[in-house]
Amino acid sequence: MSLRLTLLAAAALLPIALSAPALSQSEKTQVTTEKKTDDEMKLPPLPADKTITQTARIGGRAISYKATVGTIPVRDDKGKVIGEVVYTSYTVPGADPRRPVTFAFNGGPGAASVYLNLGAVGPKRVQFGAQGDAPSDAPIATDNANSWLDFTDLVFIDPVGTGFSRSLVDADKTKKAFYANDPDIKYLSKVVYDWLVKEGRLRSPKYVMGESYGGYRAPRIAYELQSQIGVGVNGLIMVSPYLDPASGDEATALSPLPWMIDLPSMAAANLERRHQLTPAAMAQVEDYVRGDFARDLLRGRSDPQANDRIVGRVTELTGLDPALVKRMGGRIDSWTFVREAHRADGLIGSWYDSNVTAFDPFPWSPQRKSGDPILEALIAPTTSAMVDFVTREVGWKTDGRYNALSNAVNQAWDRGKPQDTPVTDLRKAIANDPKMQVLIVHGWDDLSCPYFASRLIVDQMPSFGVAQRVKLEVYPGGHMFYSRPDSAAAFKQAARGMYGA
Repeated sequence: MSLRLTLLAAAALLPIALSAPALSQSEKTQVTTEKKTDDEMKLPPLPADKTITQTARIGGRAISYKATVGTIPVRDDKGKVIGEVVYTSYTVPGADPRRPVTFAFNGGPGAASVYLNLGAVGPKRVQFGAQGDAPSDAPIATDNANSWLDFTDLVFIDPVGTGFSRSLVDADKTKKAFYANDPDIKYLSKVVYDWLVKEGRLRSPKYVMGESYGGYRAPRIAYELQSQIGVGVNGLIMVSPYLDPASGDEATALSPLPWMIDLPSMAAANLERRHQLTPAAMAQVEDYVRGDFARDLLRGRSDPQANDRIVGRVTELTGLDPALVKRMGGRIDSWTFVREAHRADGLIGSWYDSNVTAFDPFPWSPQRKSGDPILEALIAPTTSAMVDFVTREVGWKTDGRYNALSNAVNQAWDRGKPQDTPVTDLRKAIANDPKMQVLIVHGWDDLSCPYFASRLIVDQMPSFGVAQRVKLEVYPGGHMFYSRPDSAAAFKQAARGMYGA
C-alpha cells in the first residue's frame, strides 16, 4: 500500500513563542550542547532481535516457520550509526539454501510494509481496503491462504520514519540521509545486503517487491544491488507501482498523457458498477484512448467537432453527468471523478479504488472536505494488528510509536525533479541480466497509480525479450486489489509462475 500521502491533509501545529529573559553566553553554550544531544536522539535502545515459531495453513497445507522482528543499523560514510531499520521476516527452517527470499517495501513515501505483510503475501492477514471495512473492525489476524511463504521466504522492511524504524540524527540530517529519492535507494539497498549477509543467504535467489512508491523503489534497488553493491536480483514484483512521476502530472498544459492514463481506470469502475467489467471490454476502452481520444485531444481547437466527440465518449465511459463532462471539456481529473461518481447517493469514492465508498460528511460543499475512504479505514486495524503481533506474539517490547502511515515523513520528503529514473533503471537492470523476471500488477479501479501508465511504459520498452520476461497483469479491485480474495489468488498464481521460471 502506499501510498502517496501528499494528497492527504495534515494538521499543522503552530508553535507559540513565549517571552523569556535573555540568556548569558554560558547559558547559550549549555543550551546548544543540550540541543545537540537532543538532535542526535539519544533514545533508549531497541530490543534485541526476537524469533518465535508459528504455523499457518497456506495453499492447503500447514507450514511451520520462524517469525523474526529485528533491526539493521544504518551507518554514514564514517561508520557512525545514524538510523535503525526494523524488519519482520518469515523463514521456513531447514530449507535448501537455494530457497528464494523476497524483500518487500510499501510506499508513501511514509508507509510501513504492514500492507504487503498483513494484507497481501504474509502468512497472516487482516481484512482491510474493501467496501464495508471499518476502523473499528477487530484487528485479529488469520491464516492467509494466499501467502507466498509456501514458495519464498519473506522480509518486510520498514524505511526510517515508518513502523518502528527510526533516525538517530537531527531533523536536517535525517532529511538529507533518509527523506529523499536517491539516499532512500542507497540505504535501503544496503539494508537488503546486510540482511543477506547476516542470515547467510547470499546464495539464495533474490526478489524485490514494492507497492506504490515501493514500485518506484523496486527497480532502482534492484539496479543498485546489481551494479553497485554486487548482488544479483532474480526478479521484480511491482504492485500498483508509481513508476513514472512525470507522466501523470495534470498541471501540464500540453501533454495528453494525464487524461489518457486516468480514463481507463474511470471506465473500469463504471463498468464494474454495471457488472460489465471484462478484459475484452477494457481492450475496447484502451483502443479508444490510444486512438480517437488521443487524436482529438491533440487536435484541440483546430477541429471544432473534436471536443464534442470527446465529451460524448467520456460521458459514456465514465457514467458522469453530461453537463459536468461538457463543462470540463471531457478532461476529468481523478479527484472530480471520485467525488462525482457517487454524489447522487451521498457517497464519496476512494482514490485507491473508486468503488470503495464512504458517506460524504459535507455533501453540499463545492470542495471535498473529507479524507479517503480506504486510508481513513485502514490505519486503525493495520496499526493495531501489527503492534499486537510484534509486542504480544513475538514479545519484541518497545515504547516507540508504530507509524503505519507517516504524514511527517511524506511532507519532509525531497522529491527532486520528476523523472523516469525507475523506468530507466528497470531497462538497464533487465538488459544487464537476461534471466531477470518482472511482474507488474495493478487493480482496474486504481486512480492513484493507474494501470494504463504501466501499459504504456511496457509497450515503449525495447524488445530484448521483454514480452517473455516483463508481465503486466490487471485484476478486479484498486490499489490494494489483494483485499479481494479472487484477485489475491490470481496474483499468487502469476507470482508462482515467475518464481518457478
